[in-house]
Amino acid sequence: MLKSVVRVVGAAVRISTATASTARALPLSCPTLCSPSSATTRPFTRSLWMLNSKGASSGYRPKLFTSKALNPSVSCGCGALHTEGDKAFGAFLSDEIKEEAKIQKSKTLPKMSGGWELEMNGTEAKLTRNVAGEKITVTFNVNNSIPPNFEEEADQGQQKPAEEEAEVVSTPNFVVEVTKQATKHSLVFDCHFPEDEVSHGEGEEESDIFAIREVSFQPEGDTDWKETSYTLNTDSLDWALYDHLMDFLADRGVDNTFADELMELSTAAEHQEYIKFLEDLQGFVKCN
Repeated sequence: MLKSVVRVVGAAVRISTATASTARALPLSCPTLCSPSSATTRPFTRSLWMLNSKGASSGYRPKLFTSKALNPSVSCGCGALHTEGDKAFGAFLSDEIKEEAKIQKSKTLPKMSGGWELEMNGTEAKLTRNVAGEKITVTFNVNNSIPPNFEEEADQGQQKPAEEEAEVVSTPNFVVEVTKQATKHSLVFDCHFPEDEVSHGEGEEESDIFAIREVSFQPEGDTDWKETSYTLNTDSLDWALYDHLMDFLADRGVDNTFADELMELSTAAEHQEYIKFLEDLQGFVKCN
């Protein structure tokens, strides 16, 4: 009886061993799991080397990491990538540049009245004026100077006639620096255009279209605002003192007329820079 039990156990062990061997050998001999044409292929379980290596012994390279969008469709000596999307992008930019050139009022910047001298450095503008031993300098940057058009967002989806389109106006923050002779520091005004004061309707009383945000004494010639110098914020300032500060600027040529002309200058400069950016972008996309 004991011998019979031993034989039965031995037979069971041999059957189990044979089954395991067959299971281990199955991936090497079963075309269902190995053939790339099989519907049950599972490329995500393979190594990255097998997915994208030229050294795969089977010669089969799945297309997991390749895309038609990455294949150059236009040959170019620069060796950079060019796609059909780039071609469409370049055509769009070409049309956009033509449209912007049509609405450009002038290729030259308007001049400021009052004897202001203009110096441009990219997107930064500097206006200087000398009055009775004082030097007044106004600086501004056209970047981020176009306020958002909330009316356009509210009316999105409704096509407006061309004559009803809102005109794009640049309203940059600007800094006024007043320097007196024989002084080591300048009186500096940080100014801006409040959105509700930029334009006035007919019959409305004229008010200041720009406002003073902060006033401080700063070392003469320094381009950076020193936080260690006391800065007067006008939000909680006495109105009488604020009016005197505005009159101080007006006496030196920084008034509503100046602010209007500054907006016109900034709008023209911003539009020039925008068209130049579009042209540079087109050249970059087309690799010209």
